[in-house]
Amino acid sequence: MPDVPIRVFLSSLVAVRKVGADYEVLLLKRTQSLAGEWCQVAGSIEDGETAWQAALRELEEETGLTPISLYSADTCEQFYEAARDAITMAPVFVAYIDPGHAVHLNHEHSEYRWVSFDDAVEMVAFGGQRRVLRWVEDEFVNREPSKHLLIDVKKTAVT
Repeated sequence: MPDVPIRVFLSSLVAVRKVGADYEVLLLKRTQSLAGEWCQVAGSIEDGETAWQAALRELEEETGLTPISLYSADTCEQFYEAARDAITMAPVFVAYIDPGHAVHLNHEHSEYRWVSFDDAVEMVAFGGQRRVLRWVEDEFVNREPSKHLLIDVKKTAVT
């Protein structure tokens, strides 16, 4: 029986900030693949990188932002790619962002918006994105995230 391969080569990151009593999520409008679609930060894991390191690098490259804290979201975004007959899985991370920090987009995106989770769910194109956004809202906004998911980027080393 033929197998459908599972590919893990991407990281996904949901950037969140607190403004007053409300939380907002950052969405970016793509200019290349999936042009015109709103999405969270995402990108390829490079040789020698961990998934969380790739997520941090992509956040900085795509937005110029650095997080106050970084967490494993304890979930993966997954989708089927018919052209490759493969399932792609991307570990998801949550970055809390200082609301005073400005976004500086690179060429991969034409605009950005900080929006409510409800608005974000309406803006993204795929069910997997909506599930990830609701998961992040439930586990990182509506409740205190588990301390076990915190990634200490200064102490965590790849050996």
